[in-house]
Amino acid sequence: MDKIWNEMYNAAKAVHNERRISDYVDAGGVSAAVLSKSGRIYTGVCVDTCSTLGICAERNAIFNMITNGESEILRVLAIMPDGKSGAPCGACRELMVQLMPDNYKNIEILLDYENERTITLGEITPEWWI
Repeated sequence: MDKIWNEMYNAAKAVHNERRISDYVDAGGVSAAVLSKSGRIYTGVCVDTCSTLGICAERNAIFNMITNGESEILRVLAIMPDGKSGAPCGACRELMVQLMPDNYKNIEILLDYENERTITLGEITPEWWI
């Protein structure tokens, strides 16, 4: 595993903290790290609510990146509740496509940290509506 993936994994692991915020909100069961074009790593956690107001960790990290003035993603990883890495959901993929419609296919995704398996967003999202 290269140094950047390790840094991203450690950054996501550092914010991975499943907890109950209220009777209606849980957070931190999934965490994510996004590497921007500038080389900065942004993190986020999922926030689950009893209605549809929640957000995935990947989108939270992407919005953190956007909040900080950036808009180009190079790499994404998510740590699932079981501690293993996994692929982003359809909503997260959709956001990345809409954010980078001309070059979303090049975004690298870490599917399996333990086995060092990566894939591109283009491979798992080859024919999008955009």
